[in-house]
Formats: sequence, C-alpha cells, structure tokens
Amino acid sequence: MLDERIMDSAAALVARWGVAKTSLADVAKEAGCSRATLYRSFPGGKNELFAAVGQREVASYVEAVVTVIDESDDIADALTRGLVVAARLLRDHEAAQFVLAHEPELLLPFLGFKRVDRLYGYVSQVIGPHFERFVPADRAAWLTEWGARLLVTYLFNPDPDVDLVVIDDTRRLVDTYVMPAFADPVVSSTTVSVS
Repeated sequence: MLDERIMDSAAALVARWGVAKTSLADVAKEAGCSRATLYRSFPGGKNELFAAVGQREVASYVEAVVTVIDESDDIADALTRGLVVAARLLRDHEAAQFVLAHEPELLLPFLGFKRVDRLYGYVSQVIGPHFERFVPADRAAWLTEWGARLLVTYLFNPDPDVDLVVIDDTRRLVDTYVMPAFADPVVSSTTVSVS
C-alpha cells in the first residue's frame, strides 16, 4: 500500500536525519513516488504525514504492550512485562532514538505539566482495561498511569543500576515501588472492643 510505503520511508529518514532535516521531496524519493503523489496521500503536507507516522507507531507500540499484558498470569508479571516491552520498543526504534538524542524539543511540548497528563490519561484509557482482570477499573487506570510514569522517568533520567529492558531490574522496581500499593491491607492483630 502506497500510504504505508510513504510512512515507512518517512520513519527511515527520521532515523537517519531527524524530523527537521527530512523534506517531503526526500520522502517521495525514498518511497519511489512523486511529490504530487505524496500530497494526494497526505494533503496536509509534512505535518499530516508525520502525525500519521506517529499515530501508526503508537498504535503498533500499544498493541505489542497489551499483548504481553494479556498473556501474563498475574498483575506484577503483567506490569513488568509491559514495561520491558515498552522500553525495548523505544530502545530499538531508530527514529524515536534519533529524536530523543537530537531533537528532544519535539517531545518536550507533550511532556510539560498539563500536556503529560493527557499522555497518562491516554495510556490509562487504552492499556488500563487490560489490567481489569486483576483489579477494579479505577485501580487498573491508576496502575497503568504509574507504569507510564516509571517509563517516562527512566527514559529521561536513566539510572545506571536499573535498565527497564532487563526483566529482573524491572521486576525488582515493580515489586518494590508499585506492588505494595496492591497488597491486601494488613489487619491489626489487636481487637478494639466497642462498649
């Protein structure tokens, strides 16, 4: 399909040169089509093309994450595996890595105080329901948001002792900082009598 070939070409060029230096002429040449053909597919030009590429990549990303969550047997395993897959996909995505390393200003508007809440809300909405077999919907949304917060934190503030791509590192992080919030409440051994 021509639209997919154009988007593949755009992503490949971003991995090579970044968003700013990738022109529509470059994309058309890489895709083996004319600029007129490219504009017929993406009449909004570069903004529409890169928005479509971003939406496609996010949809693929979400699908991979929810697949491992759905295959997991318990909540800690589901969150751990989801984070590992999310981290691996980001690490292995050449275009995303170029943008993170050389054009982070393209991401910063989406990570400000007000905007990042939209990201967390989106993640809770699309991934949260996959945790509902373990916990009620409100807790699933909370868990998903905190998983996204962990990923964003470690993406922009890497810790030399924790690599989210390493399952044991991620499981230790999840067990230490997230799972205690989902433990059954401790029942006091003392009984209070009411007179």
